[in-house]
Amino acid sequence: MTYYVIQVQTGTEDKYLHLAANIIEANQVRLLWPRRKLRIKRRGVWKDYLAPIFPGYLFIESEKISPEFYWQIKRVPGFLRFLKDNHNIEPLARRDQELLTHFLSFGEVVERSRVIFDENKRIRVLQGPLKGLEGKIVKVNRRKGRARVKLDLYEESFLIDFGFELLEPTGQAML
Repeated sequence: MTYYVIQVQTGTEDKYLHLAANIIEANQVRLLWPRRKLRIKRRGVWKDYLAPIFPGYLFIESEKISPEFYWQIKRVPGFLRFLKDNHNIEPLARRDQELLTHFLSFGEVVERSRVIFDENKRIRVLQGPLKGLEGKIVKVNRRKGRARVKLDLYEESFLIDFGFELLEPTGQAML
């Protein structure tokens, strides 16, 4: 399947999905919004929150973008542009599509990864969305249970936090 990317106003992805639902259904395409589950401590209480993996971006699963569909989707409030741009709509490159399908393989909402730390205090991902992305991890916050990952999309890089769950205390991991 081919994926195209639209940029919408950051923070309005859910509203955009709701407003575009009839257009999406009529054109028999899927509009995807990959999100991640994070645990955040507020006022001493841990709560699960959903946050987008790619803030401000939605993904269209379709073989092609017809001119009629382009004009319909463009008129929905909150739309900013297709990527690369509105005059040069290109599907995701193979590398970017592999990254997207990696996250989508865990569902549209990815759970926290399960990790351990080796004797050198390096993170080792046992399962979850961080598996295979260890080389892209730039920072680990054990207290918050988060790993900051450098992701690339259309030759742009950005940092995103993913939650993890520590399975064994440091130093007791069986390798």
